[in-house]
Amino acid sequence: MPNLPSRTASIVLIGLSLVAATVRAQPPGRMVGPWDLGELKQVPSSSWGEDKDRVREVYYEGAKLDGKPTRVFGYYARPETGDGPFPAMLLVHGGGGKAFSGWARLWADRGYVALAMDLAGHGPDGKRLPDGGPGQDDPTKFRDFDPARPESMWTYHAVAAIVRGHSLLAAREEVDAGRVGVTGISWGGYLTCIVAGVDDRLKVAVPVYGCGFLHEDSVWKASQFDRMTPDRRDRWVGTFDPSKYLPRVRCPILFVNGTNDFAYPLDSYRRSYEAVPGFEDLANPDRLCVTLRMPHGHEQGWKPKEIGIFVDGVLKQGEPLAKLAGPAMQGGRISAKFASKAPIEKAELLYAIDAGPWPMREWKAVPATIEGEIVGAPLPPGRPLVAFLNVVDRRGAVVSSPYLVVPKAD
Repeated sequence: MPNLPSRTASIVLIGLSLVAATVRAQPPGRMVGPWDLGELKQVPSSSWGEDKDRVREVYYEGAKLDGKPTRVFGYYARPETGDGPFPAMLLVHGGGGKAFSGWARLWADRGYVALAMDLAGHGPDGKRLPDGGPGQDDPTKFRDFDPARPESMWTYHAVAAIVRGHSLLAAREEVDAGRVGVTGISWGGYLTCIVAGVDDRLKVAVPVYGCGFLHEDSVWKASQFDRMTPDRRDRWVGTFDPSKYLPRVRCPILFVNGTNDFAYPLDSYRRSYEAVPGFEDLANPDRLCVTLRMPHGHEQGWKPKEIGIFVDGVLKQGEPLAKLAGPAMQGGRISAKFASKAPIEKAELLYAIDAGPWPMREWKAVPATIEGEIVGAPLPPGRPLVAFLNVVDRRGAVVSSPYLVVPKAD
């Protein structure tokens, strides 16, 4: 696998903090992909249900399916004390998931209003709504479609439901409409990557596991994309792969994954975060967190402390995560420059032989050294090698460098 080149991009920074919100020029236009932003930014009609333990049921207007209205079910939670206006988060579940009330409550406990919506057309009992949107099984996600009717597709409805959910939150008097973010798990991370490039109102985004370039490497490459005709594959990728929307991301973004994720491997992951303009520049607010064999799951995906710290740093002016630049190799040693306001307590080198499927690789971690603003370690034997560096601050929060590929000697 070839080493991927770094990008250069011009970014205008506001403020001195590494995680201060960055203003990047948003391309003009009302349509982004198949989505009509003028329509999605309107406050959707809604009806409110039972309020239990600070979590309230809500149904709101979704996109039309076969010319008929649909509804989206969600759980809405708010902080126990205070009148606001509070920052807010959109919570996007993954495959086999649902609107999780516990996830919404977790963010309410952090001081946020939160909306966890169901993206499979289900209600609170897990049963399909008579007016729900498409299901989220793989045949539905990957089926062929008429480009003139993208509203037949699950991704179209899911993205529309998230953006409409943002419009619903922003209209609430207890919500600060200028401080709304999104995070998603697995397929929810995939959707977060798209929404972050579609909805220019968002101030922060955290995709967990999910990424783009699914046609190049993912758990669905062999089972779905390799079985499509070239035209059909190009149609799906050109409309619904995050690779088409990540270059439009204009808010701070944190990518969270594990070294051996079965669905979203690190090569597609790297192509995804490198698609964000200026991602590797130490002066911009974007971050990367890749940990050793992070388990894949909903609760595992919403628990990493780095998520809350990163969002707090953007929406509450909290102490930001550290950031590592792209690593370099010299004299058998890998090193990277870092910037951090929180004291760094340790560092490590993660590495594996660069051969075979990414989820099956045997990753190892060894201590690295910190000298001033440089973290580094000698590269172990074995080629070709893939390696990256992590630093851990006093809060136990991990941030990563992009990986570097050490090829075989000629």
